[in-house]
Amino acid sequence: MARRLTRTPIGLLLSALALTLLAACKPPPAHACNPVAFDGAPYTVCAYDVATTDIRLFLTHPDGAPYAQFDRLRDTLQSDGHALAFAMNGGMYHDDRRAVGLYVEEGVPYAPLVKSAGPGNFGLLPNGVFWLDGATAGVTETNAYAARFDADPPRFASQSGPMLVVDGQLHPDFNENGPSKKRRNGVGISPDGKTLYFAISDTPVNFHSFARLFRDQLGTPNALYLDGVVSRLYAADIQRDEPGGDLGPIVAVIVDAP
Repeated sequence: MARRLTRTPIGLLLSALALTLLAACKPPPAHACNPVAFDGAPYTVCAYDVATTDIRLFLTHPDGAPYAQFDRLRDTLQSDGHALAFAMNGGMYHDDRRAVGLYVEEGVPYAPLVKSAGPGNFGLLPNGVFWLDGATAGVTETNAYAARFDADPPRFASQSGPMLVVDGQLHPDFNENGPSKKRRNGVGISPDGKTLYFAISDTPVNFHSFARLFRDQLGTPNALYLDGVVSRLYAADIQRDEPGGDLGPIVAVIVDAP
């Protein structure tokens, strides 16, 4: 007759201890947004898989006024059963919050593509376009974007400038010792086009250092400057919601409400 095995209290205790130790050895859940130190400066970098993440651009609230603030966008999404996971300045804007260059939302162009050089950072050619179209996305120099999408715009697009990195090369006007240091945010895409990296500097940096973050640290062959002094970040997974003045275009990651 087979003997029936029973656990002793000490055996139960040891099993529980083993399970606790096993759980403790597991790595913590990965965050989309993480601190990155590069070239002596702190950054926050948020990485998203293009094919599996709902990334969109937002500008105008259903009432006709600009969203302007991350909290207003978050509240609007919540009323529709969604949640805001991430948000950042999505491009430059005029005083009335209209986009400075091309802006496309849900396939509708609200502002035209600007190909000519001009004043300020936006007009420092080459500039470019950050775009999203279904399971694909890109950061593309302006003329190359025009050749690809002239007749059929993507679902979302925002033009800004200057390009930080173009085909693996830093913008030719960037100076390693450039004295203009400001808070900056931008976007780059991995060589295989599968991952978007959104970065914001947590202290003032110059263009050269910011561009090198994308090329040398994140490995993105193409990256675009989105904005400067007004740059700020909303990242739910690290409980970051920065206040500030009203914004124009906002790039955001949307998830289902918990």
